[in-house]
Amino acid sequence: MSGQDRLIYLPLGGAGEIGMNAYVYGYGKPGKERLILVDLGIAFPDMDTTPGVDIIVPDITWLTENIDRLEAVFITHGHEDHVGGVGHLYPQIKKPIHARGFTANLARRKLQEKGLDPKVVTTAAPFPAMINAGPFTVGFLPVSHSIPESNALVIDSPAGRIIHTGDFKIDRSPVVGEPFDDALWAEASKPGVRALVCDSTNVFSKHEGRSESEVAPNLKPLVKAAKGMFVATTFASNVARLQSLAIAGEAAGRSICLMGRAMRRMTEAAREEGILTDFPKTISPEEAADIPRENLMLIVTGSQGERRAASAQLSRGKYFGMELKNGDTFLFSSKTIPGNEKDVARIMNNLSEQGVDVVTDDDGLYHVSGHANRPDLEAVHKITNPQIVIPMHGEHRHLREHAKVADAAGRVGVVAPNGTMIELTGNQPKVVDHIETGRTYLDGSALVGQFDGVVRDRIRMALNGHVVVAVMVDDDNEVLEDTWVDIRGLPEVVRGSASLSEIMEEHLAGQLARVDTRTANDDEKLEALIVKGIRKVAQDEIGKRPEVTVLITRLTAE
Repeated sequence: MSGQDRLIYLPLGGAGEIGMNAYVYGYGKPGKERLILVDLGIAFPDMDTTPGVDIIVPDITWLTENIDRLEAVFITHGHEDHVGGVGHLYPQIKKPIHARGFTANLARRKLQEKGLDPKVVTTAAPFPAMINAGPFTVGFLPVSHSIPESNALVIDSPAGRIIHTGDFKIDRSPVVGEPFDDALWAEASKPGVRALVCDSTNVFSKHEGRSESEVAPNLKPLVKAAKGMFVATTFASNVARLQSLAIAGEAAGRSICLMGRAMRRMTEAAREEGILTDFPKTISPEEAADIPRENLMLIVTGSQGERRAASAQLSRGKYFGMELKNGDTFLFSSKTIPGNEKDVARIMNNLSEQGVDVVTDDDGLYHVSGHANRPDLEAVHKITNPQIVIPMHGEHRHLREHAKVADAAGRVGVVAPNGTMIELTGNQPKVVDHIETGRTYLDGSALVGQFDGVVRDRIRMALNGHVVVAVMVDDDNEVLEDTWVDIRGLPEVVRGSASLSEIMEEHLAGQLARVDTRTANDDEKLEALIVKGIRKVAQDEIGKRPEVTVLITRLTAE
């Protein structure tokens, strides 16, 4: 190994936030390292900070600028915050994608939805099988999580072995999917682990994690005791929970109907890959309409309050002809992700107004987390015995706390938020560069940058309203009298009965009557004058400074 060669780690998303995971590893001479990318996920917008945005993907500008150095992409598991960006960002990457069967199935579907070639996704065998990617060899190390076939990655380089945990928990009886295998993890750690790059989501939870198998026994009596229609929502990707819910419904003599595209897509993929073999028979929404309410169970999408998902639509009225009524039961078999509390509460209150009994996991009976609590993290630290621990998949406070856990055990904990390039070659990790990172918004069908101004302007209009002014200037640079004003998102009437737009038009009429020909002949000066005038009126009348668009039409003699 040349003394100049180095091993680097660079998170582009997912470190300092929960979601939008994208991690780069590189090996070689500084600035010329051969690279691999681990995960390519998305985050979800909210109306407060990203109104109108459909999804958020990581800003991969640095990666695309160095795309000739990228060898391959490795996807740890099928959650949207790890695989959801594949269809949107693959055209910028165009490199082989590797994933285990279930995740590969989901990735191919995402590519097909975008009209891209699904054959670029290769199905990987589990560790100890390894895949060559430039100076790296990479293996998929099975781990338990809340979605089938989740994996850590064993990443070998000339500078040593890294284990990238992905999302995980220690669950030795996960109902569906592979259990955590202590012996296999110990085997993967035998050569020595230079760095453990580790999930930090539940580092503040100090009790031992619970198994998915603990949920099913609590679901059966709940469903059996329900009188009317029973509806349950959970994460669509939690195939084990879907099966436990469906089995509980079947045991209570209910027909099972899955509602929501994501729910159907996940179960179809799990069946195709041979993961779901005992799932009860389901019926279509059309068939469900003919089933007596007391004999029907709906399993629906939208546990996080998504406005277009089945849960939200049922809470607002009908969905596929189904309507909730007084005496029905609605179970949230999920944890509310921080930031989604208002949306979830809105659905719960809508349901309550309909007389529906809402059941949550407040007592810890109907949901278990898919992420490792602190005792599980400490157990994995002990099994792998890494020299360095790099926390990822968490907000900054999670990363910092996780690093403290590593330090307390005599290991080196490194806090490396998005954009921090860490060299791992020597005995002590060190920061060698800071890369500008951020977010890219999918706005309709267009990808727009975080700083392009689209969302910023949308927020400004939402907060302050919008005024459109149309003026005409003749060929003598005289502003004509019939200036027109249109307002949006502002009160139409002020001072009891006065029209705000008419007040603005009157003010502009007096202002423009005094405009000299030099100003009238200069679009920028004329626009600035009009904007200032409109904002003064709005400030005086309603205390707002609206966004203003000025349309200037210049008339010319024929």
